Parts: sequence; C-alpha cells; structure tokens
Amino acid sequence: MVGFGNRGHALADIAMVAHPSVTVLIDLSEDEPIVSDTHGRRVHGSVVAGLAPSELRVTGQRARECLQIRLDPIAAAALLDAPTELTGTAVSLEDVWGRDAAQAETRLRSAASWGERFAIAADLLGRRLDARSPVDPEVAHAWRQTLANKGRIRVDGLAAEVGWSRKRLWSRFRAQLGITPKRAARLVRFDHAAHLLAAGRSPGSVAIESGYVDQSHLHREVKTFTGLTPTGLAAEPWLAIDDVAWPTPSSTRD
Repeated sequence: MVGFGNRGHALADIAMVAHPSVTVLIDLSEDEPIVSDTHGRRVHGSVVAGLAPSELRVTGQRARECLQIRLDPIAAAALLDAPTELTGTAVSLEDVWGRDAAQAETRLRSAASWGERFAIAADLLGRRLDARSPVDPEVAHAWRQTLANKGRIRVDGLAAEVGWSRKRLWSRFRAQLGITPKRAARLVRFDHAAHLLAAGRSPGSVAIESGYVDQSHLHREVKTFTGLTPTGLAAEPWLAIDDVAWPTPSSTRD
C-alpha cells in the first residue's frame, strides 16, 4: 500500500502502466473525486483496475488524496467479487466490494494519519480474505513461479510441476485469475523490462536481459501493453512514481 496526495506523493492526471497486480485506488477526497478513464469509460471515485489495464488514466483538477493497494491476483480472487471480469479494464470499487466499499472509504477518510489508514486497510482486507476461499494451490504455485522467473517460463513446465495437463492448468488458471498462463508470463516479463527501461537501460540490453528474441520483439510487446515505444515508456511518470512508492533493493529490480 502507498498513500498519494497532499500528505504523500502527488497523483493527478497520470497514465497507469500495466503491472502484474490488481490495483485498488481508494479515493479519499472530500469533494471533486478522482476520475479514471479506460477505453472511453469514465469511473468516478474509488476504482479497481484488473491485470493489464490499457489506456487507464487517473485525473483530477488538483492533486488528490488516495490510497493505492496492489493485490496479488491470488489475493484479489479471494477478496473481490468477479475479479476475473476485471482483466484489461477498470470498475468502481463498489462493483466488486459491495456495500462495504462506502464504509471502508468513510473509515479511511476519517483516519488521522497514513499509518492509521494503512492499519485500517490491512484489517479490512484481512477480515475479507479470511472469509473467502483461496484459489487452487496449483494455480497459486504457477503464478508464483511465473513471478520468480520474471515471466521467462513455459506453461508445459509449470503444468508438469503441479502434476496437471497443460489444458487443465490453462483452464483453471484463466478461470480463477482471469488471464491465461502465457499472457501472465508476458505481463510479468513486460513489467521487468519496463522498469529496466525506466532505470535508463538501452532497449537492446533490456531485450537481451528480459528474454526477448530481439529489440523488435521488445518493441512489439511494449506497443501491445502501452501503445508506446520503449523510449516513450521509459519516460512515463507512473514508472518514476513506482520506484519511489514501491522501493526495492535495486532500482533495476534484479
């Protein structure tokens, strides 16, 4: 979790870059709510963006206060209603959280500090997670291996590891996480490459390190996920915010 706004990092009129998580933006503004736009569909206030959202832009007349929560898709499957329908798009928090959404917003707005807000959010998520069924352990293992290998992994190998056929893994993975294993691997690999580009690495070296066939392959994948060139992606403000808001031991995420 990370807080944005007057008491945290700025968040206003910025495009979101696809990331291997389900993103929850809880609007803490008292008036003039933030607006999220994807595929020409505008959502006011708190929003949930599924895996690989395209053309998602968060805007406002001025910097807003909001809480961003990144959910592992395994957790999202247990926490949200119909999370698989979120892939590639965004909906209001109420659509997947129900009546609890408004109550959560009220509690978070009234908190005296970001620390208190984080504690409230963790409590809300924990209670909801305890009351719901997790995904298949085989699906969870396949996802975690995909992350651990930065997307450079074969579906056949994952299926063999969990003792399932390729067809069964493909079907269960898609039904529970809303994305195929191959698409998930592409997204994870893209995310790794995107942060290498944002760290100043050349497209050629990033293509090699990230496992793309060549620089043209990297260019096509960046275009698919963002509509940008690798150079354009490297300059995206969302990635600059990302490394501030979600610090890692290495700026290149090795």
